[in-house]
Amino acid sequence: MRRRSIAILFATLATLVAIANPASAQKTNKPPLHGRHWMAITGKPLAATAGSMMFTKGGNAIDAACAMLAAVTTMWDVLSWGGETQALIYHPGLKKVIGINALGVAPTGATAEFYRGKGYRYPPEFGPLAAVTPGTPGGLMTMLAEYGRLSLKEVLAPAIEMADGYAIEAQTANLIETNKKKIKEWKYSTAVYLPHLGEKREAPEAGEVFVQKDLAVTLRKLVDAEQAALKAGKSRKDAIYAAYARFYTGDIAQELVRGVREEGGLFTMQDLANWKVKIEEPLTTTYKGVDVFKLQQWQQGPALLQALNILENADLKAMGYNSARYLHTVYQAMSMSFADRDFYYGDPAFVQGQPMKGLLSKEYGKARYAQIDWSRNDAGIKPGDPYPFEGRTNPLKAQLDAWTVLPAAANMPRSGQQDRLTPPETADGGRQTSDEAFKQAFYAGTTSIQAADEEGWVISVTPSGGWPPAVIAGHTGVGLSQRAQSFVTDAIDGPFNVIEPGKRPRVTLTPTLALKDGAPYLAFSVQGGDSQDQNLLQFLLNVVEFNMTPQEAVEAPNINSFQMRSSFGQHESRPGRMLAAESLPFYVRRDLQRMGYTLEFEERTSGPITAILLDRKHKTLWGAASNHGEDYGIGW
Repeated sequence: MRRRSIAILFATLATLVAIANPASAQKTNKPPLHGRHWMAITGKPLAATAGSMMFTKGGNAIDAACAMLAAVTTMWDVLSWGGETQALIYHPGLKKVIGINALGVAPTGATAEFYRGKGYRYPPEFGPLAAVTPGTPGGLMTMLAEYGRLSLKEVLAPAIEMADGYAIEAQTANLIETNKKKIKEWKYSTAVYLPHLGEKREAPEAGEVFVQKDLAVTLRKLVDAEQAALKAGKSRKDAIYAAYARFYTGDIAQELVRGVREEGGLFTMQDLANWKVKIEEPLTTTYKGVDVFKLQQWQQGPALLQALNILENADLKAMGYNSARYLHTVYQAMSMSFADRDFYYGDPAFVQGQPMKGLLSKEYGKARYAQIDWSRNDAGIKPGDPYPFEGRTNPLKAQLDAWTVLPAAANMPRSGQQDRLTPPETADGGRQTSDEAFKQAFYAGTTSIQAADEEGWVISVTPSGGWPPAVIAGHTGVGLSQRAQSFVTDAIDGPFNVIEPGKRPRVTLTPTLALKDGAPYLAFSVQGGDSQDQNLLQFLLNVVEFNMTPQEAVEAPNINSFQMRSSFGQHESRPGRMLAAESLPFYVRRDLQRMGYTLEFEERTSGPITAILLDRKHKTLWGAASNHGEDYGIGW
């Protein structure tokens, strides 16, 4: 008995040591990537190859990222050409981080009254009324024109070849088959997605050559516009913007608008012509000597910055990696930050007075940290009041006092909503449970792109939108975004995020760059809707607090909270619910349950995280892509 007790004691101590020292030379499931000259990482192996091809042509990291973006949008890697693109770029000449805002806007007629009149509490998840204007083509061409060095013809060449026909992978092929009933509601989508209409399996099979003739024509039109401008004596930059103009004001725009309106959408030619990519100053905070950059509050990225400001007040390393106290602390910081996201974030071009200075102040982070209940989860965490931290009085106090974690009238459909509240069919004709539908929506969409080169260019991109089942706009081959669903139609559900024509929704898409001593240190992003900044926060802590390598950090177990309001579907919330890794020790599970958490377990607890670390000591690049998906990287 004594020997058994001693054995148990040593086993427990060994587990505790592993928790406290998680980076103890553990073998990773994927090998780390090492490169001296360049690195290209994205959501699909073929797309990473497209990025590597740009480097071999003499391109820089921005050229590579644009080629990868073109490839993944052609592969329907949870996005299409009609989706949205968000990026952070480190410019080595200017020695600064630049934000790219290529998120579309609500079209003419897309008012809160319009959607409420159709019985929607939120814009629908799918269909023409879920679409915002296409942002990805403009984002790609702007990044290429301003910061790349290759031609649009060179950068689009891999995507055009793929549109002519590429061997489709199982993930996308099966996603199409699963959603074929919805796809059949739109004739142009049916023609593209379902080449075997009327057969038992109507989607392509894995490995089948998938052809998109209309999209190939559209992409060639962009190249033709560029080449004609070059022949007319235009500069490389102006020639790329000639292609931009053809997409947003020319014959491509005309067919896109015609096709959308035929399916019941609201786009006008003026909507496309008025929309412009924004080159922005990002937001930033400092954590343990690392400067972390996020895009502005039209997306959720500042929530990660807020969480870092809260967590800076704790000794996380002393708590032990993934101990109950550590996970509780991280969960509470995320809950506070995401509550602020749900209430205060929205398109800054449409609203004045958003308290971002207060939200991102160290003093506010310290005040929020002081509110943590160390004995149990606070399932009713509300947004804080950051206005006093910038010398103002909160003009929304009445709304703030009335705010709850759960949306008002949650799960109570109005007339006309039954369609989208019916759980979606599975591939075999069954139905998802409401909880399965909630989780699928919570993690919806997104892919990742990172690239870096020896000249010092670094880029992190999180594009999305237009995933199957998407409405394809006429004969353009362009699948439309579903991002309007992230709006609300009533200020009670988010005073800064009520839908208006020309306004950008507050989205989940969130690239990240980090600098150390003024030089690039990390570029990282992840797939997974509302879980993105949760996973990215823990990835960063893995590297900064626990000295993990990038590959160890992307594969490491983490937690997901469902306490914030989902940005999709019915914008539901599951207060106190935590997804944790199956490897979490029993005593940590026990302690968390005693603190009021409802636990569920999976082997893998995040979307695929991708990252590049710039090793200044050795002047090399470390690349990482987790084993949680099909993300892939190539380095040299």
